[in-house]
Amino acid sequence: MLELPNLKSFDKEEFKQLNVVSLFTLVGMAITAIMGLIGLFNGNFILASTLFFASFIYFLGYYAYQKFNNIEFSSAIVLYSLYLLMFYLTYTGGVENTGPLWIFIVAPVSVFIHGLKRGLINIALFVTIISTIMFMPTEIIAHAEYSIEFKLRLLYSFLTVTFLSALYEYSREKSYKHALELSKKYQQLAHFDPLTQLSNRRGALSLLTQEKSRISRNQQPFSIILCDVDHFKKVNDQYGHNAGDAVLVELAKVFTKYTRDQDCIARWGGEEFIFILPQTLAENANIFAEKIQERLQEHVVNYKDEKIKVTVSMGIEQFNENQSIDEVINNADKYLYQAKNAGRNQIFPKF
Repeated sequence: MLELPNLKSFDKEEFKQLNVVSLFTLVGMAITAIMGLIGLFNGNFILASTLFFASFIYFLGYYAYQKFNNIEFSSAIVLYSLYLLMFYLTYTGGVENTGPLWIFIVAPVSVFIHGLKRGLINIALFVTIISTIMFMPTEIIAHAEYSIEFKLRLLYSFLTVTFLSALYEYSREKSYKHALELSKKYQQLAHFDPLTQLSNRRGALSLLTQEKSRISRNQQPFSIILCDVDHFKKVNDQYGHNAGDAVLVELAKVFTKYTRDQDCIARWGGEEFIFILPQTLAENANIFAEKIQERLQEHVVNYKDEKIKVTVSMGIEQFNENQSIDEVINNADKYLYQAKNAGRNQIFPKF
């Protein structure tokens, strides 16, 4: 069966992430540039040069996003350049050994950009390298010295921030998945008929729009059949509305059984159905309609102790590139009424 077009509403999550990454690159570029100017003003040329270089890297991350719209590449530039800058500040001490204090921004940025699992793995590697840098004896490699109390409190505090960031990210991901499930549920409610489990009128119109645009691209034929259950009011009056519902459900099963995978059947409204038949000429749609009527001649709907015989009338119309969807549906509807006026259990036009 034809699938309904996917809703795009929750691509907003990816869009939001793209915006945050883009914003972070701009903020990181601005902050490192300002700090570089401060370092230059204070005569710390090495630190200033490093910060200017970091600012340039953030600019590359922003440019990569704007130019190629590649969030993976842009995120990698942002995140791993941030790690390298933190390693440098921890190694050198920055200004008066305050460089390591900047590491607290790593945790929330990591889990936001790479998600909970991958973000925590990255943070674990980051903590390992930072700890190695701080606790490595200066006799092996010269680096900024910190008191043992400072190093331990820094790591404890960082791990606390990591825990809180992970907890927030877990809640955010859980909320997003719940919202996505609700979105899918609402999509189904919006596009499917709960009684027959077929597409409803809205779903059918979405598919008609999709197939209409396909006609203009590949010039393939495309037909529809409007189908109405004959004397449906009598069924409801004689057997009750539950019997009428049983008839509609049974018809939906019969229709589904004899359609192709690329076709779609929808409940158009009340006792009306629409068949959407891609790559099908009106003549072939007529052959298909005759096959459905033949099957219904042999079929009865069993409802409680009753056997209900059902027939249908059908109107067929083939799309052409110059017709609107409304025009095609109206033409099929006119043929349907001709079929009903001709005595029902008929197909119009005749081929």
